[in-house]
Amino acid sequence: MLTGNTLIIGFVLALIVLFVLIMRFKWDAFVSLLVVAIGLGLLSSIPAKEVPGIIATGFGNTLAGVGILIGLGIIFGQFLASSGAINKIATGMLRVFGVKKSPYAIAMTSITVSIPVFFDAAFIILHKLIQNLSFKTKISLTTFVAILSIGLITAHSVIIPTPGPLVVADQTGSDIGMFFIYGLLVSIPGVLVGGVIYGKFIGKRITNEGRLDESDIAEAESTLSGRKEISTALSFGMLALPIILILSNTLINLLFRDNTEQFVPTLFSVIGDKNVALLISVLVAMFALKPYIKEDIKTVFSKALDQSGAVILITGAGGAFGKVVQETGIGDLIISMMQGLNIPALLLAFLFAQILRASLGSATVALVTTSAIMGPLAAELGVSPVVLGLAICAGGIGLSLPNDSGFWVVSKFGRLSMTETIKVWSIGGFLSGVTVLISVYVLSMFQGILPGL
Repeated sequence: MLTGNTLIIGFVLALIVLFVLIMRFKWDAFVSLLVVAIGLGLLSSIPAKEVPGIIATGFGNTLAGVGILIGLGIIFGQFLASSGAINKIATGMLRVFGVKKSPYAIAMTSITVSIPVFFDAAFIILHKLIQNLSFKTKISLTTFVAILSIGLITAHSVIIPTPGPLVVADQTGSDIGMFFIYGLLVSIPGVLVGGVIYGKFIGKRITNEGRLDESDIAEAESTLSGRKEISTALSFGMLALPIILILSNTLINLLFRDNTEQFVPTLFSVIGDKNVALLISVLVAMFALKPYIKEDIKTVFSKALDQSGAVILITGAGGAFGKVVQETGIGDLIISMMQGLNIPALLLAFLFAQILRASLGSATVALVTTSAIMGPLAAELGVSPVVLGLAICAGGIGLSLPNDSGFWVVSKFGRLSMTETIKVWSIGGFLSGVTVLISVYVLSMFQGILPGL
């Protein structure tokens, strides 16, 4: 039975075994994740008879959050691709920003979109767009995957109103408005370094060779002939539809903060739910995009469902592994060990969140746990609540490992192997997190000078 420091060693060994099964023995990620989850659970202090139930709970809870989302997101993306909307959007973006500036366009888009939309939803909605941009610009798909994923996770972890930063702001006693403004400010350098700069670097080393199928190219090109051509306005409108629906819920909640039970906020809480918003978008796409699709609607659904099965299974298995890790108590053990170390407040906050992010596989859980411990200590530590909160958020950005469902979303939709995903997503996110932390340190130099600090 693994306890204490041996439990941490066991977690590290479990990750090594997972890597070996997938990379050396070519096991499927779904099976490998379940095997490692069972092994770690049986070697820990968790009663053996409870391990299968914990795995099932982790699998189910993960898919309860993103399962419907993945299915609808793939269907919606397939409709956009089959109608030529994605191709039109790519053309429109290139017309505005130019080939050389297209990475910055994706960076700006990712930050904006991830503020109201969850990471998984945004990445799924936009992954077809970056594939087509890669076709048109001849820039490595890996570069665009890095920029999009790092931009989304940075905003998701730092900028209100996503749940993690919102809880951090509350636990530290920060002003919500100031937290949003400074969160947006420190996010930009993180996306530029971890997304754009590192994305260009790694994109030169992971090329498009064998990554984009000829069928994808044929599908993109086929939108230009044999049917009515879709307009740029409709293309952008369809892409924006789920984002607008989700954002409307956030806006209405702010306007009716003290009257959430009224008809209007209740209505928008339903249509603005991420799953309902995507369902509405799929229904609208079925009718609005039908004139622009040459193939039968059933064929569009069939293609989408073929893609979604494997992604859903792997995502659920990643959640199962993460649940086992949580139940072993590794997170609490790490926190207890680090509290005895003499580390500066902001760095300690970052490290708490970063280690929990890696071990638990959830940015939100890492932020909530760290802020619950360190948030109330802002005054005692002599730092601004906003600055301390942003340091915690910086730790929730990167070092995503295979126990994180987001890892597999990026891997599958970004068409990356497990090793490539670590290079692009895990390292890129870590660089973004460190850059945000540095930006927070710079911000702390103006404590007492800038409003809200």
